[in-house]
Amino acid sequence: MNKYLSLIALLPLAGCGGSAPDAGESMPAASEAPAATMPASSGPDLAAILEAQPESARARYMYRDPAGTLAFFGIEPGMTVVEALPGGGWYTKILLPYLGEDGLLVGADYPYALWEANPNTSEQRLEEKKTWVADWTAQAEGWRMDGYAPVSAFQMAEMPAELEGTADAVLFIRALHNLARWEEASGSLTSAINDAYRALKPGGIAGVIQHEARPDMPDEWADGSNGYLKREFVIARMEAAGFELIDSSDMHANPKDMPTTDDAVWRLPPSLSGSDDDPELRAERQAIGESNRMTLKFRKPAS
Repeated sequence: MNKYLSLIALLPLAGCGGSAPDAGESMPAASEAPAATMPASSGPDLAAILEAQPESARARYMYRDPAGTLAFFGIEPGMTVVEALPGGGWYTKILLPYLGEDGLLVGADYPYALWEANPNTSEQRLEEKKTWVADWTAQAEGWRMDGYAPVSAFQMAEMPAELEGTADAVLFIRALHNLARWEEASGSLTSAINDAYRALKPGGIAGVIQHEARPDMPDEWADGSNGYLKREFVIARMEAAGFELIDSSDMHANPKDMPTTDDAVWRLPPSLSGSDDDPELRAERQAIGESNRMTLKFRKPAS
């Protein structure tokens, strides 16, 4: 039995249920964060898990609202969850203890073809991506403790057959813009959404949080290259793959974020790109806060 099958075997038989990245830390104090909204669950104490995160992570709760987000998408202990673009583990480090030892967390990186299509990807980066599955899994193992969920990983467009029909939820948290940007060159968005559909059990949930462009912005600007996508575009692509939209929320909306066609999302916190040498501009952007984001809940039909 391979490693992935070994992880699947740990689950209960009746599942329970080249743009800059979103990285960097320059945030308001954690004390400004509103109280988290707890999902109903008798499993691990999410409030305690969130409180145990480092201050740099807690400082972003006012924008990310992880408790409210997990509740909205119906994430509960014991589930199998696929996390798209897990990166340095901001959500991973919350999900591992929350899903618990009866759950499974599967990281999913961009397709290798996306990295090849991006002319800004260095040869070193391409080489690193060839071993991403093993490297990220090893990194995530280092974040685990007793009682945490086991981990696995794959690159989109290369989803293991063993995962098909086993996931309770797939989370695309600020992960769709580069997939859309490089869709024409690599088919990345199509492969990612199709993987999500195949991975989910019937009735499983695909949760999307994405920087949202205003409807009046030009389509060519809102193609993902500036970080933003239009809501109607995201819904259309998800529905074309077979998903049904069942709910939406304004929990991550920010009406202060009013970009022009000269702007990209990375001008805002946490990246604050282009304002290092302009304290006044930096303060202005910090006052806006993080981006305006759509929050959409899709379901794979039960039959």
